[in-house]
Amino acid sequence: MAVLKDKIPPHDDTAEQATLGALLLDAEAIAVAIQYLRPDDFYSNANKAVYEAILGLFNKGVKADILTITGELKQNGKLEEAGGTAYVASLTNVVPTSANAEYYAQTVQNYSLRRAMQRVSSENIAQSFDESLEPRAILEEIQQKLFDLSDNRQAFKVKSVRELIPNVIAALERIQAAKKEFTGIPSGFDELDKLTSGFQPSEFIIIGARPSMGKTALALSMASHISIQKHMPTAFFSLEMSDMSLMLRLISSEAKINSNKLRTGYFPNSDFVNIQEAAGRLYDAPLYLVDMPNMKLLDLRAHARRLRVQQKVAIIFIDYLGLINVENFRIPRFEQIGEVSRSLKSLARELNIPIVALSQLTRAAEGEKPNLSSLRDSGSIEQDADVVMFLHREREYEKKGEAGATSGANNAGEKKEGTTSLILAKQRNGPVGTVQLTFLSDYTKFTNLSKESP
Repeated sequence: MAVLKDKIPPHDDTAEQATLGALLLDAEAIAVAIQYLRPDDFYSNANKAVYEAILGLFNKGVKADILTITGELKQNGKLEEAGGTAYVASLTNVVPTSANAEYYAQTVQNYSLRRAMQRVSSENIAQSFDESLEPRAILEEIQQKLFDLSDNRQAFKVKSVRELIPNVIAALERIQAAKKEFTGIPSGFDELDKLTSGFQPSEFIIIGARPSMGKTALALSMASHISIQKHMPTAFFSLEMSDMSLMLRLISSEAKINSNKLRTGYFPNSDFVNIQEAAGRLYDAPLYLVDMPNMKLLDLRAHARRLRVQQKVAIIFIDYLGLINVENFRIPRFEQIGEVSRSLKSLARELNIPIVALSQLTRAAEGEKPNLSSLRDSGSIEQDADVVMFLHREREYEKKGEAGATSGANNAGEKKEGTTSLILAKQRNGPVGTVQLTFLSDYTKFTNLSKESP
């Protein structure tokens, strides 16, 4: 008997009845209850039916009492399921007042959450025995279910402006005392940070460019600044380059040694001093590289969650969006990219950190100033992103062609060599504009325009 008793799902009949009794005593208490409870949160089918009837009346603008509830249940054909008129009338005898309606509702919700956790655990165990399912797909589903249990249980709060003003003033005082120039995570590029106030939590940020424009170099420049200079945990997902290649780029950038010399080994022994110093700075930096070609979306989400929990990463970079694979590869390409885009936006909100993803542009953007329609494969990227920026500069062969056409004439309007435009084309919560950066090709590194020389 004890074993059977232990298998009864956790619930509290008295709390359920007290909640319903409070709602019948005071029709205004429904405004509190709906913050915490849905009909499925009630273990008893009778109590569930009564609560559904109360919600039905609430949606019609009718106050719930014994008479109106009985009539609603009759109309819906659920009076017998709800235990009959006698049971409904008895609910008001469980509690003397509606003053503790919120406490009762929270108790019912907590027991519902326990049952939900048991149900999820049972489903997970059953799936683990199903060899037709991919283990990684099961893991992703488990993580999503657990997040949904937590996220869907957040009660909303309504506050008056009078209540909020003291908190806002206190927050402004803290910001002023901290003397921080930006409210978000600084990218390391002054003019960009002035426009964005830094990368903000929950933002999905896109950096788009044609091949060989320096998308990876820009993202690495940002990641190294955030992790090395600001010492903020940073994750860099590389689907295109190996972790060794990324490290060589980082060392070249930090040590200010020509990247070609590092790759070929043609550098003097004297450069080892700078290399060791750069390696030391990188060694102490909370920078995490994830090297996984052909990464699936569910793997990326799982790794991101783990890094957020275990390493407390404050920002994630992804190089690049077009290389992320979805489970259903048979759907059209634009639908695949749309799924990835929506998922990354959702992940940024779930983890409450900025996620910066690199993206290719269409061939039509070659040699032209890019705009939002230049994003490749899907309009969902433009729609989902909170911030979209583009890298743009003249190709070297274009510059040479122009120089030949003018017979070497000095063009006063020509951009300086290495100057790249970073076009902030969309910012959901701020201004747009164009920032000029300097690209140091020897070190595959971007700097502020005023710091173009090493």
